[in-house]
Amino acid sequence: MTTRAAFVFVALSLLTPLALGAPEPDWWEDSVFYEIFVRSFADSTEGPLANDGVGDLQGLITKLDYLNDNDPNTDKDLGINAIWLMPIAQSPSYHGYDVTDYARIDDEYGTNDDFRRLVDECHARGIRVIVDLVLNHSSHEHPWFIEASSDPESPKRDWYTWSDDDPGYRGPWGQQVWHRASRDDNAPFYYGCFSRQMPDLNVQNEDLTRELKDIARFWIEDMNVDGFRLDAIKHMIENGEQQENTQDTIDWLEDFHTYCESLKPDFFAVGEVWSSTDQVKRYIPKAVDTAFEFDLSGAIIHGLNEGKAQPIIDRMKLITSAYDTPVATFLTNHDQARLMTQLREDEPAATVAASILLTLPGVPFLYYGEEIGHTGAKPDPNIRTPMQWDAQGEGFSTTKPWRDPQPDSDTRNVESMRYGNTLLKHYIRMIKLRHDNPALSHGRTTILTPDHPAILAFERETEDQRLLIVINTSDEGAYQFRVPLSRPGIMGREIQDRSAVFGTTPINIPGVWMGGAIAPHDTVIFELNEPGSGG
Repeated sequence: MTTRAAFVFVALSLLTPLALGAPEPDWWEDSVFYEIFVRSFADSTEGPLANDGVGDLQGLITKLDYLNDNDPNTDKDLGINAIWLMPIAQSPSYHGYDVTDYARIDDEYGTNDDFRRLVDECHARGIRVIVDLVLNHSSHEHPWFIEASSDPESPKRDWYTWSDDDPGYRGPWGQQVWHRASRDDNAPFYYGCFSRQMPDLNVQNEDLTRELKDIARFWIEDMNVDGFRLDAIKHMIENGEQQENTQDTIDWLEDFHTYCESLKPDFFAVGEVWSSTDQVKRYIPKAVDTAFEFDLSGAIIHGLNEGKAQPIIDRMKLITSAYDTPVATFLTNHDQARLMTQLREDEPAATVAASILLTLPGVPFLYYGEEIGHTGAKPDPNIRTPMQWDAQGEGFSTTKPWRDPQPDSDTRNVESMRYGNTLLKHYIRMIKLRHDNPALSHGRTTILTPDHPAILAFERETEDQRLLIVINTSDEGAYQFRVPLSRPGIMGREIQDRSAVFGTTPINIPGVWMGGAIAPHDTVIFELNEPGSGG
């Protein structure tokens, strides 16, 4: 067995993941998602939107081969097989979370036909497409709200929440949520959890619910999407000052989800429930198929910054006991400082973060640019800056982009990281690893207890495959550590990734534990065989 190598990959046969007669995993359980902010991904070079400094759908189409070129023999694409598009419907803002027309692609991004072409091109490459659907609120410029605010007798008045007087309470994070409809001191107040520009929709109104279902039907049937990312769903229905996670919210979402599944049986919904695990699990799997685990992402980053595995182990134990179906996992998203920035620009730590994300149970989501170490801190536009395709910025647009790239874009870009032991190559290898090994995508998880504080170790297992994952979360080597296995096993084949550093491969001891040494920020994966199996 090779003990020192930049990268050694021993391919495993694609084995049947489940016992004969067991149900096949849902498609999203075998997916790696990629979150895309269309405005910042790629500007088209031809057509009416060409070279205007704003990313668009045609530009995205030209970059699909980077995500998945539909050729398993190449190693230049990420191997992504699902994408999530941040809001693309008509909106007055740069971010799109305040919608003015739910059934029309934003003019800056293209047309409905452009979107249909994108979906066709994605499906031809084996890429599923989900889109952000914002049901909690609309824009204050939406025709619904304009009519509701100008005509108290309008049927649409009840599509929003009104009060003659300010109820006097504030929002979940202390923000103002009641906004006067005009400068007239006698004007009524309306409820808007996020801002006055985003009045909350009153989805308890049956006419509005029918309208929202028809919008869902439009995207599923007419636009052929594979699912939705549902924004801010914990705020859907308030009960007075209880403005998060009400039972009425969950009941409404269950009905909405049932409707969407009636249109497309393999429809997928992932929800943004920025709450603790005990609240998130209330939504899964009836209100949404899965939801994002924010506390897990925080634990991964904290553990890597401290060089300790325990925060990650503790959160993994809680998650594996809380959920019966896969949860959505991620490192950062469009509302958080970039991963590389949170990790203090420690690239080996970012490499380990990728290893953790792509070997953990769940449905992994990557934020665009994460694979090249894209940096950025608040305010929000600075964590949504253009994708860094090359040092000159021409890979994004040949003109001045809508937002300047990050200062380190001359070194952190796709072109300069395509070759060698880079973070990008590590992501490509780890995504392939996940796709090629069923135990990593939907295997059972057993968390192990090494005797070294920096070592994260766990097993992933299907009926036909058992893998041992050993990860050093620290920037120091770990020597003479021991990992007790869940049951006796012997090392079969080995998969290593040494993109960050070189080091000594751990030595497997046949029996009930393994031990040895592992280099700083290193990842090693073994296939374990049962004693006497001869494998």
